[in-house]
Amino acid sequence: MTLTLKARVRGGRLVLDEPVDLPEGTEVELVPADEGDGLDDADRARLHEALRRSSDQFRAGEGISADELLTELGARQSHRRRR
Repeated sequence: MTLTLKARVRGGRLVLDEPVDLPEGTEVELVPADEGDGLDDADRARLHEALRRSSDQFRAGEGISADELLTELGARQSHRRRR
């Protein structure tokens, strides 16, 4: 059985957003909805710079289509297999 419950932290405790019909003593496993991306400030800055450069290149017409990219990646993979 899959049951999704929504709750918020209030005063250091989880408070459900709505009533739930579970038997008294039922144990539930809680997992944060957003675990973050694991990037530190330096990694995040590098990611944002790479995205900015990519956006600039795309606007300048330097990008390639997804089909072209997939074809190129497939060719590289085939070349590696032949080695």
